[in-house]
Parts: sequence; C-alpha cells; structure tokens
Amino acid sequence: MSLRQLCCKYETPIRCMLFIAGSPRFSSSSVSVRSDFSFFLSERHPMRYSFLAAATLLVQSGMAHANAPVTAVTLYPGSATVVRTAQVAAGATEVVIDGLPANFNIESVRVQAAPGIRVADVVSRDSAGSDAVNPAEARLAGEIERLKDQKAMLEAEARSAGIVKAYLERYNGGAAEGGKAQGPDQARALAGVIDTLGRGASEALLKIEKLAVQQRALDKKIAALDSDLAGLRSGGKQVRSLVVRLSEARAGSLSISYQRENAGWKPGYRASLDSAASRVDLERLATISQSTGEDWSNVKLTLSTSQPRLSPSGREPQPWLLTYYPPQPPQPPMQYAPAPAPAPALMERRQKVELAGSASKRANDDEVAELQGAFATEFEVPGRVNLASDGRATSVTLSTLALPVTQHLRVTPRLEKFAIVMAEAARPEGVWPAGSMQLFRDGGYIGATQWNLQEGEKALFSFGRDDRVVVSLDPVAGKTGSKGLFGGRASSVRADVFTVANRRKTPVELLVFDSSPVSTSEEVRVEAAFDPAPLTTTWEQRRGVVAWKKTLAAGASARFQVEYKIDYPKEGTVSGLR
Repeated sequence: MSLRQLCCKYETPIRCMLFIAGSPRFSSSSVSVRSDFSFFLSERHPMRYSFLAAATLLVQSGMAHANAPVTAVTLYPGSATVVRTAQVAAGATEVVIDGLPANFNIESVRVQAAPGIRVADVVSRDSAGSDAVNPAEARLAGEIERLKDQKAMLEAEARSAGIVKAYLERYNGGAAEGGKAQGPDQARALAGVIDTLGRGASEALLKIEKLAVQQRALDKKIAALDSDLAGLRSGGKQVRSLVVRLSEARAGSLSISYQRENAGWKPGYRASLDSAASRVDLERLATISQSTGEDWSNVKLTLSTSQPRLSPSGREPQPWLLTYYPPQPPQPPMQYAPAPAPAPALMERRQKVELAGSASKRANDDEVAELQGAFATEFEVPGRVNLASDGRATSVTLSTLALPVTQHLRVTPRLEKFAIVMAEAARPEGVWPAGSMQLFRDGGYIGATQWNLQEGEKALFSFGRDDRVVVSLDPVAGKTGSKGLFGGRASSVRADVFTVANRRKTPVELLVFDSSPVSTSEEVRVEAAFDPAPLTTTWEQRRGVVAWKKTLAAGASARFQVEYKIDYPKEGTVSGLR
C-alpha cells in the first residue's frame, strides 16, 4: 500500500489532523490526512517514502490520528447539547475537528479532557464550502443530480432514435418515387427494403415511446425530491473547524460539547384502559426532531425538561411608587389643523413595519410547546439512536407504568346528553409535563386530548362516551319562567329533571354535575332546591358546581331534580340570566 493509498483510506467527512511532536524537521508542523497528501508529494519536496518508512515516521514522531464523531446528545425544548469525543495520542499538540456546520454559537463550546491532557486554548476557523453542510440536503441534491443525468442520457437516446426515424421517412419517400414498372428481381429487392424499413421504423417509434415513458417517471421522481429538498434547504455552505491546542497530552479522550438550535423534543403520552382489570397502562413518549445540519448516528440520547432558551435570571422587583396630583382647572379645548396625509414612502414603511410585527408574532406561535415542571428531569433513551438532520419527527417510548384506577361515568346533562368513561389514579411520582395523549379503551382507539397532570392532585383520564348509558334533561312543566313582583323587583325560575338510565348488564358509578347560579351582587338573590340532596355544591372548590354521586344498578334509572329561583331589581340588567 502506497502512502497516497494510506491517506485515501482514512479520509472521512469529519477529519482530524495529524500533528508531529519531536521530529527535528517537522517540529510544530501540521499534516492533513487527505488523499492528495500535497505536503509529502509536492514538487517542492521531492522526497519519496515507502510505506514502511512512512509508518516508522508516524510512530517515532508522535503523530495521532483521531476521529471525533457525535457520541451523545442532550435534547431540550427547542435546543440541544451535542457532544463529540476524540481519542488523543500521547504527545499530540493539537486536535483539529473540521467539516462542522458554522451555525452554532461558538461561545457555547466546552472542552473536557481526561486526566493527563491539559487544554491550552480552542480556536475556531470558518471557511466557505462547495457543498451543503446538511448531510440530508447534500444527499437529496446528489440524488436529484443523478436523476437529471439519467434524464439527459434518455434525451440523447431519444434524439438518436428521432434521427433514425427521420432518415427512414426520407428513404421511404425516395423509394416510392419514379413510378416505373419493376422486374421480378427488383420487386423482390423492393419488398426486402420495405420490410427492413418497416422493422426499423417500428423499432425507432417503440424506442421513442419507451424513452418518453421513462422520462416522465424520472420527472415525477425529480419533482418529489425537489419538494423534499425545498423543506431542507438552508443555503448554509459555511464550514467550521475547531482547533484544540494542548499543552500536555497523554493517551486519553477529549470531549467537545456545544449548543445547537433547530432541535428539540416535546412530551406525549399513551393511556390504555383495561376496564375489566381497572388498570391504565400509561406510556411516556417523546417526539424528537432535528435539522441542525449534522446527522446523529449511534448516539446516546438524553431528554431534559430544562429550558436553556429561557432567561436564567428572574425579574428584579421595582419600587411601587404612588404620586398624588391635585386637580387642575379645566383647559379650553384647542383647535388643531388636520394633519397632512403621509407621504407614499412613509405609508409603505408603516405597512412594512406592521407586516413584520405580524410575522414575528406568528413565528412565536410556532415555537415548541412550553414544558411546565418544578424541577428539571432527564430521561435517558435506552440503547443508541440514529437521527438524521431532515426535520422528521421520531417518537420514542421512555417508560411505561401500570396504574390501578377507579372507574366512574361523568354526566353533565345541561352541557351534553351522554356519559363519559373516567378513570382516576393516584398521582404518579416524577415530573409529567403537559402534552398530547392518545387514548385507548379495551384495545380500541378512542381519540386524543391534551393532558396536564400539573393541574390536579390525582391523575384523571377520559376514555370517551358510554353509549349504553342514556342521559336526558326535561324542564318541569309550570315552574320555569319569569314574572314581575311588587316593590320594583322581578324573578326568574328554572326547574329541570335529569334522568340517567343504565342499559348495561352491570352496575355503574355515576358522578352527575350541574352549574347552579351564583350571585356576585347584593341586589341579586338566589334560592336553590335539589332532590335528592347533592354530595357537594362546591366541587373541587369551584363555587356553584353541584355534584351527585350514585351507584346505578343494571337496567335501573335515576332522576335528579333542580330548581333555581333568581330575584333581582327590575331596573338595570343582570348578566348571566338564562
């Protein structure tokens, strides 16, 4: 193997440099591991090394070849910490990692070295690249270029077949000219020519049609890839190199971390109810994606609820100042001339400012969903993960809990004429940020909802309607209406009956709710009557929320009667009257 072949073998997209320590001729010099190996093989250095001599030089001079792939990533909502790890040989003076995208904050770079390795400083160098830095973007661009080359070759074949077709048409026209009588030999020769022309024309026409079909198929593929590329195209071709200078180096590892935008995760959940076992299997999910410009292959992935994008410091309290200003005598109104119409250029600038403000607001609406939690919690994804820089969302399962639950049916007759299957469990330990939840009941998909465990002391799950429980609301005849009273007052009466029928073959637990009127003014008086008496009139400390709890036997029905009398002044208005 020649020295040039050795260099070609070890060229990688993320390249590290070899540095010579201790060589009299090449002290403090750098040699790049690249296929041209220009330093050793240039005309200005006519030296020629055999493979054995080059290998001896590498060992004696203390050169170290290291690769620095992404080994670990910590994802936050809207950002990520990327960690690269390089192996450092004893005696190395510098480690250079190049081919990095130049779109991360250089101030966030942090270097951690193993014992025996002392870091002097870190230098960054940005340069222009010829290809897209994003690997997914580069792959798509290369595939589109390959398909366009295929299309060009098909077009060349089609033009060639067209030339043959045009020639055959001209030849056929010439053969038909003259109109003189032909002898037997000439007739047979003419028949052969006609047969040859027919076969040639048929082959040319079939080939042209076949090539047209292939070109249409290529056009569809190119259009689809162009659409995918438009979603990935960042226009970034700047590349960055990080140079880590070492003042002391023993054999060991070196990790370099930096912060990246355009990456993150958001929580999700999947709850499955086993009604026979009164159990909910709760899965904690995470939807992750990244379009940082670098693929993450075989990395250790950690998800954190911390939010580095938010301000790390709280707001400072300011004095609350009260100032009294004595009343001023009224001033006569002043007359002003109407303002002149703004110039067209000014109007255009104002419109641009307003449009820019609207766009900024929409951009904020598209941010990653906010995560709420008292303290940051980290979740380590088991195994190793591959995540391409294409922005596609990937769902991973973090954990699964089996929660014993109590089931009941929630009925709110005034709002909806059906019962909702509910499951209640003790609050699980840990931080559970708000997120979307997929719901399953006895193996069937029910729907999706937003779940926020932070709002209650218990975990509450809704598992859709129970169609075998019938709910109805009927006004009480002769009691509902409004009437005037003496003394300048009026009253409104509303009386209703809620009926719940259980058509199941098993008993069910009911929680029936209603909203009773609550007066916030002394002028408005409310009288409420319930039959039967409710469990509470302030369900979960909410004023006016009335709740009944009842076990309803199979095939049985229950009635709940409410009557509200509202007394208020005739003069004025009362908001909230129904």
